Amino acid sequence: MKKMKDLVLVSVDDHVVEPADMFTRHLSAQCLAAAPHVAVNPDGRAVWLFEDRPVSTIGRHAAVGRPHEQWGLTPSGFSDLREGTYNASRRIDDMNANGILGSVNFPSFPGFAGQAFWQARDRTNAARVVRAYNDWHIDEWCASAPGRFIPNAILPLWDIDLTLAEVRRVLDKGCRSICFPDNPAAYGLPAIHDDLWQPLWQLCNDAGVVLNCHLDSERQTPHASPASPIDAWLTAAPFGVVNSAADWLSASFWFYYPQLKVVLTSSGIGWLPYFLERADQVFRQHSAWTRANYGGLLPSEVFRRHFMISLVDDPVGLAHCDRLGTDSILWAADYPHADCNWPNTPETLWESLNTLAEDDIRKITHENAMRLWHYNPFATLAPQDCTVAALRRQSRHVDITPMPIQRHSEDRLMQRRVTSGDVLSAAGGLAASTPAMHHGREASKNQS
Repeated sequence: MKKMKDLVLVSVDDHVVEPADMFTRHLSAQCLAAAPHVAVNPDGRAVWLFEDRPVSTIGRHAAVGRPHEQWGLTPSGFSDLREGTYNASRRIDDMNANGILGSVNFPSFPGFAGQAFWQARDRTNAARVVRAYNDWHIDEWCASAPGRFIPNAILPLWDIDLTLAEVRRVLDKGCRSICFPDNPAAYGLPAIHDDLWQPLWQLCNDAGVVLNCHLDSERQTPHASPASPIDAWLTAAPFGVVNSAADWLSASFWFYYPQLKVVLTSSGIGWLPYFLERADQVFRQHSAWTRANYGGLLPSEVFRRHFMISLVDDPVGLAHCDRLGTDSILWAADYPHADCNWPNTPETLWESLNTLAEDDIRKITHENAMRLWHYNPFATLAPQDCTVAALRRQSRHVDITPMPIQRHSEDRLMQRRVTSGDVLSAAGGLAASTPAMHHGREASKNQS
């Protein structure tokens, strides 16, 4: 691979802004009355409501397509968003313009693991909504463009029996990726070390289903104070995954599930060499009294067998990827979030990749993702049509001109240094509103 134009790019961390009509074809008219729906707040902002409470503003993290100066502004609704954020056909246009072949999409309004549904008062209805969400995502969004999307399902994690049933159901649809919180205990669910999860680990191990853990930086990375410049939080946000990574790595169940795979997304890799070095050091220095047992392996060896981790643009991490092993590294565009370099992703990525061996470039940019999720776009698309150059030739009609938000209520953000308090206020406090949930095998029977 001699040139950037020859790259084949599969992004393992993108997001969909769910369209307002997403449930209409997947729930009956009677059930639609209790489904999430879009409403407009008195301040003019569109929000998703579920059980008469606001869950999320529309497109709160969707920044692509706007001038950089407006990335801190909250869209009023769909009209302030690039159409590719919520329209599958336009998403393919934007992927082509960015030279991207394949994409894993995480949810937006339900949270990155579907956590908005875990606190529902009516658990029977919530389980129905989760199934409808997955049907929309797999049968409508992903199926609209064969070979271009990798399905990624959410789960009713408040009940293990419902969870197992839903994994089997989406597996029958060809979905091998499930959204799972990087730290379920942070949501009032049992910790990953609880025996309750063992049937899920076993099912994923046996069926080749990937646990896809997206960092919830709003929960895992605290703001220093409302007066703190938002730059401080943005700098620290990816490091919120470190505690979760250490927790997963320290689990005692890995040698029971030799095929189990966990993906840690939205974290970067630059911190990882020291993390693994420290994990091995702790094992050698302290395992005599901590009773740590990795089945005869070092923690770093367990990580390389069971974990995958993604980068957006990480020159430091790639400079040390020989210490990590490129079999464990994935790549992500993070469309439409503000870390995304759309529509210039290949140019930015190539600056970091071009010194690596061709085999390593192929692994990081697409081969590892294809192997992990049993994803074979070449069964649908000719390989020569899947490169950056070929995809961009299909997007000459796509307008990539930045489009500013014309109407917003946050002009003050344009006048001075933006703080954590400004951003939290603009979000309406929704990001921090998730209470603890009940959990157990009987939860769905007792909470309906």
